[in-house]
Amino acid sequence: MFLVLALLSLAGVTQTSSSPTQASDLSFPWSHLRLPEYIVPLHYHLLLHPNLTILSYIGTVRIELQVQNNTNWVVLHSKGLRITTATVLDQNLAHLSDQVLPVLHNPTHEQVAIFSPRALTGGQKYFLFLEFGADLGDGFYGFYRSTYRTSTGETRTLASTHFEPTSARMAFPCFDEPSIKANYSISIRRSPAHTALSNMPVVKVLDDGLMEDRFAVSVRMSSYLVAFIVCDFRSVSATTASGVKVSVYAAPEKWQQTHYALKAAVKLLEFYEKYFNISYPLPKQDLVAIPDFQSGAMENWGLITFRETSLLYNPTTSSASDRLWVTKVIAHELAHQWFGNLVTMEWWNDIWLNEGFATYMEYISVDTTYPKLRVEDYLLDTCFVAIGRDSLNSSRPISSVAESPTQIKEMFDTVSYNKGACVLHMLRHYLTDQVFQSGIMRYLRRYSYSNARNQDLWDSLANTCPEEEFTSGGHCYSNSQAAKNAHLDLTTMMNTWTLQTGVPLVTVARQGSRLVLKQERFLRTTHPSDPAWYLWHIPLTYRTDTSTSIHRHLMTTLTDSVEVGEEVGWVKVNVDMAGYYLVHYDGSGWDDLIQLLKNNHTALSFMDRTHIIHNAFQLTTAGRLSLDKALDLIGYLRSESHTVPLLQGLAYLEAFYRMVERMDIPDVTQNLSTYILWYFRGVIDRQTWSDKGSVSERRLRSELLSLACHLGDLPCLEQAQRSFTHWLDSNSTLSLPADVTETVFSVGAQEDSGWASLLHIYTLSLSETHKHKILSALASSRDTNKLHRLLELGLEGEVIRTQDLDSLIVMVARNPRGHHLAWSYVQKYWSTLVDKFQLGSFSIRNIIIGTTGQFFSTEELTEVRVFFESIHEQASQLRVTQVAMDNIQKNILWMQRNLGTLRSWLNQQTEERKGEGGRGVGREREQ
Repeated sequence: MFLVLALLSLAGVTQTSSSPTQASDLSFPWSHLRLPEYIVPLHYHLLLHPNLTILSYIGTVRIELQVQNNTNWVVLHSKGLRITTATVLDQNLAHLSDQVLPVLHNPTHEQVAIFSPRALTGGQKYFLFLEFGADLGDGFYGFYRSTYRTSTGETRTLASTHFEPTSARMAFPCFDEPSIKANYSISIRRSPAHTALSNMPVVKVLDDGLMEDRFAVSVRMSSYLVAFIVCDFRSVSATTASGVKVSVYAAPEKWQQTHYALKAAVKLLEFYEKYFNISYPLPKQDLVAIPDFQSGAMENWGLITFRETSLLYNPTTSSASDRLWVTKVIAHELAHQWFGNLVTMEWWNDIWLNEGFATYMEYISVDTTYPKLRVEDYLLDTCFVAIGRDSLNSSRPISSVAESPTQIKEMFDTVSYNKGACVLHMLRHYLTDQVFQSGIMRYLRRYSYSNARNQDLWDSLANTCPEEEFTSGGHCYSNSQAAKNAHLDLTTMMNTWTLQTGVPLVTVARQGSRLVLKQERFLRTTHPSDPAWYLWHIPLTYRTDTSTSIHRHLMTTLTDSVEVGEEVGWVKVNVDMAGYYLVHYDGSGWDDLIQLLKNNHTALSFMDRTHIIHNAFQLTTAGRLSLDKALDLIGYLRSESHTVPLLQGLAYLEAFYRMVERMDIPDVTQNLSTYILWYFRGVIDRQTWSDKGSVSERRLRSELLSLACHLGDLPCLEQAQRSFTHWLDSNSTLSLPADVTETVFSVGAQEDSGWASLLHIYTLSLSETHKHKILSALASSRDTNKLHRLLELGLEGEVIRTQDLDSLIVMVARNPRGHHLAWSYVQKYWSTLVDKFQLGSFSIRNIIIGTTGQFFSTEELTEVRVFFESIHEQASQLRVTQVAMDNIQKNILWMQRNLGTLRSWLNQQTEERKGEGGRGVGREREQ
């Protein structure tokens, strides 16, 4: 069959070879994006020699192959590599041919094919030997170069890898699919001045002028998890209770910032070994801060790579939020050592099995190991972000078709991470903690060093047999669980959440003693072509004023009802938002909750209060609830003592303010600013300009003072300016409180001299978190010339690193003076941005959504549509372009539905304050 295929001529194939005369009669033998299954790699022997002076490398790879069908062809992945020699050897390492073998390239599919004149026989093992070379990449994928600058101004170079999802093929020829697992023996040649790192520890070092590090044979793993680094970093190390050596590496002058990460990594690794009841399978775990890194981190087995802001922690310049971020990212990547590395999804359509789990495990692990960080305060926000994306027409199912590299990159999105985590949270609450934990232990054991699909997870969670019966290989139900799960068809239930697009809205109405329920898909934008119905199996929970119990009901039909009793006063559905759905209360339901919050808000948990606020404002966006009712709902917030609901309500008011400020609607802008400062005067005045208090108190301080200064609050501006002046006068040796540093910098950056001083300090700082705060402040300038200068520096990539360019563009876009400037910049330099970040990457998605998300008019929508049409070939490959259009349509609808109501409501508030005897901002402050 394959000899016949070899004669077929395929479009998009280039016929190049180390021996062109032999290749001239051959056509590429394979037409699919996915590799053929008739050859399986067993073991790679990879030798690499990077040259950090000329920024290139050479290498050899010998791949042990199991051939299953007779064939003359070996097809595998290669992208941008110069393959100079190709040889096939038999299992005794004897050459099958004395000729140089032809190598054919199919750049469209990023594949190469090696032709062996002597057929490979099914059932036999062979070795493919390739010599190759390439330049070290100047982007963020494959084997690429990175640099850092010392305090003396010297620039040093290192080489590092990032392979997920489809870039191992950019570093060495390989079978680059997640289900094609193999063992790896890696050797790296380097100068004595450098250190080489890989997935496994070094077992042998040879020295012939150059050093050659030979690493231990890896466990079976997917190609995207292979990693190697050549650098001059320093490290700190510790050992876990089970004997795993944990090391954290960073540039030498940032070595002092590694100690927190080491402590956290040891603690979290020990937690996971206990929680999963599976030992970490490698002898060591390295965590490395890479100066140029596009994503937050990458879970390479045994050698996790991080952006510096995700790993390094400086107690004097890092805020409480920075500390939480570092802890969560480490927790996420260590969870991947089991979810993703030990058990890998079969194909990228189920990447949520990796990312959803790792995101959810952040909350479970950090809540246990660092309870004072209050990580649970952030879980709701994770789900709110998911709902934001899922309530647009352009959303997708958790498990979606993804074939091309661009489609695969786009799978690493809010749906896989956030929605995946929230659906797992719902499932854990439905099954109970113990059943959930034992189910995922079973899943991890059954599919260790292998691959899994959705169905395998559902089977593992539904199969509740005891451990001793499970380990014998049986499928069973324990007696205690059999009755409980007899009604449970977990697959049917979970398919409604993973194979179907969107988030459900459950409408609740009281009819006598019953609660009448209706479910439908929740959309903030609607199209006439939308199907009339979707159906989920929803594990409903609700609480009433007549009982402290949480009531449960599985809703599997479009309409349903439950008995609550005549005497019930109020009902709160979706207790603590354990379920991934929104709730709308028909009839007097919303009025009952508004009254409850006003009279006795602590009758509901802080999560319930936050959930109610979120639901109300989402429904106003969709036109299902009037904005004045949602605003009345948060009228109780003066009595609110918990940070999370307080910040949730404030976030909506701030979003509205930034919206009308950007739209240049002066009366609403002024009235809303006055209202926020008047209403929250007491809590603003209670904030100290320090780093004292709990993590929650510090978070509130940071958010509240930032908003107060942005709204032009005079006491806030004066204090920030004083702090900035003292800081500058001290030659920036004075330590500002980390939680208010960004606010102080933003106020200081409004003056020419302050802006120039900050830019100078930015170039010298050795703390990436500090630099991020400075960059945010610089981007808040009202001077468009300064914003333009920042964007130029971002494009140059020297002062502002390319890795920070997407964040910078979004920062400028969020500035009312910068949103059109940022969008013009994206249009002008689109091709350059795609070259830097790759189509489908998080950075490109961030740029598109971050700039277009600031638009609220039909004219702007048309402008965006015209631009996407002008880049149709690229835009047609991207799901994110439709997300951007949906976002603008949602914004336009919000203005049409709610601007008039907001204006009237604010006018009414102004009149009421006047009616109360002129209690303005000043008098309120005195009370």
